[in-house]
Amino acid sequence: MHFADTRLTAVWDKVQAGQRLTRDDGLLLFETEDLLGLGRMADRVKSSREGDRVYFVLNRYISPTNVCVLSCAFCGFARKKGEAGAFEYTVEDIIGMVSEEVREVHIVGGHHPDWPFEYYERIIAGLHAARPNVQIKAFTAAEIDYFWRRWKIEPPEALARLKAAGLQTMPGGGAEIFSSRLAKQLRYAGKADGDRWCEIHGIAHSLGIRTNATMLYGHVETLAERVDHLLRLREQQDRSGGFLTFIALPYQVGTTKLVPRSTPPADNLRTIAAARLLLDNFPHVEAYWVLLGEETASVALHFGADDVNGTLEDERVQHMAGAETPAGLAREQLFRIIRDANKVPVERDALYNVVRVWDHEGAAA
Repeated sequence: MHFADTRLTAVWDKVQAGQRLTRDDGLLLFETEDLLGLGRMADRVKSSREGDRVYFVLNRYISPTNVCVLSCAFCGFARKKGEAGAFEYTVEDIIGMVSEEVREVHIVGGHHPDWPFEYYERIIAGLHAARPNVQIKAFTAAEIDYFWRRWKIEPPEALARLKAAGLQTMPGGGAEIFSSRLAKQLRYAGKADGDRWCEIHGIAHSLGIRTNATMLYGHVETLAERVDHLLRLREQQDRSGGFLTFIALPYQVGTTKLVPRSTPPADNLRTIAAARLLLDNFPHVEAYWVLLGEETASVALHFGADDVNGTLEDERVQHMAGAETPAGLAREQLFRIIRDANKVPVERDALYNVVRVWDHEGAAA
């Protein structure tokens, strides 16, 4: 492999030798102008793991409420109680949103000031009883931490009770960027910091609950802070080993306007590729089409990503923040994203068990 930036040769030598990349290597990945060379490395790593396979899932996003006690500077989703646009769903409402075809339901919402922890248990238990074949992915580490702050239910107890009710996996939201500087600048004081986020995911892993991890970027963070965030995730995976996939979340300008415009597609591709190379212990790296757009998500499948998420019926968190992609994609549209990259669509469940492998014409292989 030849590089326009010859500094990448030493990085590629390390990757081929199975050596772990360092912080300096990570900084180079984000700073190099050789985007295609970076992409080729990440694509080679992805292909060595998965070949031409790209995963997707038939899933439904549900936000039980957007009423939230926090006032995070980057959030365009949350509302105060009684504010225009605020919503609250009942358990019956939530069950009614999930069709029989859905394989995964993804539940995240605001930090509601009044809902007791038992209400969240009822959401999971009610959904599990009504739709026993649907896998439930629910509640970020920030929400689990809030249950302790509001109701003094420690994370091990909260997670054990939710698992008993039917919880199977956890999303990776609430991570933002693990930076004390940015925590002061962007977050409300009552939200879990990076240490707490990692602690809670470690607890989930110890209980057999697999989880995802994220990074919100493209706002006022530095490239060094991105690298440090990814390395922190890698260290946590070394300790607890329960992460399934990493999801890069480009900041949506929306109404919060931390920066004047969204980060460009090239930066999204760079971030996904760098993540694939740095997160050597993560099974999967996702191209989240909701934020990337269909075209960039398809290109990202040549930059280290092996997953496009799913149909995402009624996704609200990112769309209320300003994401302009359709609020749900049918299976045929997901096929198009994957086939445009000349990859093989693989339908999965929440735990990456293969449901069906599809050929390029849309027939089961």
